[in-house]
Amino acid sequence: MTPARVQRWAREHPQPADERVWRYAVVRCGRCGTAVDVAKFSLQHTSVQWTAEAVLTCAEFSASVAAGGSSALIATCASLRASIDAAVTDGRLEVLPP
Repeated sequence: MTPARVQRWAREHPQPADERVWRYAVVRCGRCGTAVDVAKFSLQHTSVQWTAEAVLTCAEFSASVAAGGSSALIATCASLRASIDAAVTDGRLEVLPP
């Protein structure tokens, strides 16, 4: 589909606005203390907002970069993932309803 056709289709088929109430919460990594903003839309769907500072202070990202890798190629930080899961379990991070 060409860009013009996509735009026309979007005008002809408007989508309802996402009216869910959601907010980010700060979660700190249990390993290195790096803080990121996290929103949980379901148990499977997590949005993590990394700042430049967080990327530089993350222990797993730093180890990869020190070994010659790139933080951009790391899918996730396992330590942070565990900290997010713990925040959900402890009730510090709300899983938002669909």
